[in-house]
Amino acid sequence: MLGSTHGTLTTDSRRTRAIACGERSGPAVHGRPAQVGDLDVSGRPLHAEVPDLDLFFRPRSVAVIGASDSEGRPNTGVTRQLADWSGRVGARLYPVHPSRPSVFGIPCSPSVADLPERVDLAVVLVGDPLPVVEELAEAKARFAVVFASGFAETGEAGAAAQRRLAEAVARSGLRLLGPNTNLNAFERFRDDLEGPAIALITQSGHQGRPVFALQELGIRLSHWAPTGNEADLETADFLSYFAERPEVGAIACYLEGLKDGRSFLLAADRAARRGVPVVAVKVGRTETGARTAASHTGKLTGADAVVDAALRQYGVIRVDGLDELQDTAALLARARPPRADGVVVYSISGGTGAHVADLATEAGLRLPVLSEARQAELHQWIPEYLSVANPVDNGGHPVGDERGRKIIDAILDDPEVGVLVCPITGPFPPLSDRLVRDLVDAAEQTDKLVCVVWGSPVGTEPAYRDVLLGSSRVATFRTVGNCLTAVRAHLAHHRFTTGYRSPFDEAPRTPSPSYRKAQALMHPGEQLSEHAAKQLLRAYGIRVPREQLVTSAAAAVRAAGQVGYPVVMKASGARIAHKTELGLVKIGLTSASQVRDAYRELTDIARYEGVSLDGVLVCQMVEQGVEMVVGVAHDDLFGPTVTVGLGGVLVEVLRDTVVGVPPFGEEQARDMLAGLRGRALLDGVRGRPPADLDALVEVVLRVQRMALELGDQLAELEVNPLMVLPQGQGAVALDALAVCGR
Repeated sequence: MLGSTHGTLTTDSRRTRAIACGERSGPAVHGRPAQVGDLDVSGRPLHAEVPDLDLFFRPRSVAVIGASDSEGRPNTGVTRQLADWSGRVGARLYPVHPSRPSVFGIPCSPSVADLPERVDLAVVLVGDPLPVVEELAEAKARFAVVFASGFAETGEAGAAAQRRLAEAVARSGLRLLGPNTNLNAFERFRDDLEGPAIALITQSGHQGRPVFALQELGIRLSHWAPTGNEADLETADFLSYFAERPEVGAIACYLEGLKDGRSFLLAADRAARRGVPVVAVKVGRTETGARTAASHTGKLTGADAVVDAALRQYGVIRVDGLDELQDTAALLARARPPRADGVVVYSISGGTGAHVADLATEAGLRLPVLSEARQAELHQWIPEYLSVANPVDNGGHPVGDERGRKIIDAILDDPEVGVLVCPITGPFPPLSDRLVRDLVDAAEQTDKLVCVVWGSPVGTEPAYRDVLLGSSRVATFRTVGNCLTAVRAHLAHHRFTTGYRSPFDEAPRTPSPSYRKAQALMHPGEQLSEHAAKQLLRAYGIRVPREQLVTSAAAAVRAAGQVGYPVVMKASGARIAHKTELGLVKIGLTSASQVRDAYRELTDIARYEGVSLDGVLVCQMVEQGVEMVVGVAHDDLFGPTVTVGLGGVLVEVLRDTVVGVPPFGEEQARDMLAGLRGRALLDGVRGRPPADLDALVEVVLRVQRMALELGDQLAELEVNPLMVLPQGQGAVALDALAVCGR
């Protein structure tokens, strides 16, 4: 049993939660829902503000600056579309042009200053929008759209021009969409479709076309926000707004970059609080994708592992393709909450059923074996030699008569079944027509999800075009992969939002006593010695080994006797990053003579290597446990991040780490650990006892607290190895590297 006077960690999960919630911070009230205006310990907002975009999407008056009706000019087509759109939304249209008396028969104002009223929305079609934006701000216009390109997407000169545009907007009450945007917000949306709608946000208008086209398949769209370069209004603003709209069932996003990571997470948190699913394609997984996205929108793409972790923490469903985006968003917008998470594959072919069942299992879906009683019921209509355990193979013939509907109803009646997936690999009338009709009729009578994969490459069959697409209750797909991706997202979304606790509600709002201790240890721009880095950990209640810093061989021998043999000895200095490679670590020392020799050898090596020492550490040797790494780094988009993974030499060999973006709570910390490939090591393998998982979680939460409180003062932290001892014995930081910010 390892003893220490340096703050042994408790395994009480209640205390873990208290630390996550910042209850040690003093009199501030934590754990209550964050409200607009609340700030965290570093002065950042804890709640998303929702911009009032009603007058953007439904303005009472629209001004078109640079309006034209001359055939062949680009501005003419834009003006015509805006005139049509204004008529549909009931807005008064005001063309603005210095030399035209009228446009399309509508009287023109020569300038912004001559507009007859304060306009809700101004669309700027001129090449140099900055003077016009300043005039609109002076005229108290509420919203402006700038189409012009040539800004941050083109390089530093364009970025400087975009900054001037943003500054002009910031000085006024005007809100601006763009620059480098398009007309997607003013498309003609079908108003004859019912049910929950998809709201669409894109940073490339063309990439939103597949989702917009869902209207032709009967899926309702309510809004389209083409955010462009986001000089002012950004993805997060529209995400927060759409999350509050009662007609919105899901939000679909195509993202090339994020203007501000924190704002995006606050908006995603608002959607999660309200249970509104967000599905996103986020480009930039590869270096090529990130570079291309930056040239298109001029925003930081962020390290993709951090982006992925941030999206996952706040329930944003990340997909890779536009086909997945449209299918997943469509399902999530329309499907009712699941009654159970069991999935049954039902087919007329044993081969098809087995194939889809394999893919579903690989996708992480649960395919429960139907009970013997349920199987016996199904065998009333399905031959005994066919398997009905799950997948269910009906052999084909039963779908042609009354047996087909009875089979479907029996499957859906099973309490373990929440989703029925029926792949129809190709049309085979009349059986396929009867099967499709039975599936649609059954879906109308159940609150469970019925999914059909229509595999025909043609797609013109009446069973597909009229019956399946004519149903608002059946989710229809063209590929098995997209179906399973959407079903997995549907089940995961409802697991995530059921009982959702916002990490922002638990974020610390005032500095802890640990922060004041830590500040005294920070030296701007310097790397701390191991001894100083461990003092920093100790300030935040993270356990370190018994150790002493000594400056002579005699002192080393005395320290070893007090620490207790066997000991480890290490050179300690502010600029030593890789002590082992330099031979500056000696382990398993069991006698005074070994300690004296080790001290002389360590100081000789340091002299030879030109390494400046502040002394030699004589440390307690801790051997039994799982070596982990916990660290802090800074991301350009999201600020401080916390990494945890397998430590020791494995961190460089296996790179088995996961990232968390503060703030996060205990549950999210445990989810991070569950994402490790080597997670089984913590559970105990090959006869080893399980590791103290609670202690590891507590260290992660304490390191997060340190990252939040110190902010830019802590540029980097690496605790490696963090030895996680057997269950109930805690965790010990055996080594640490800390770099202070400038």
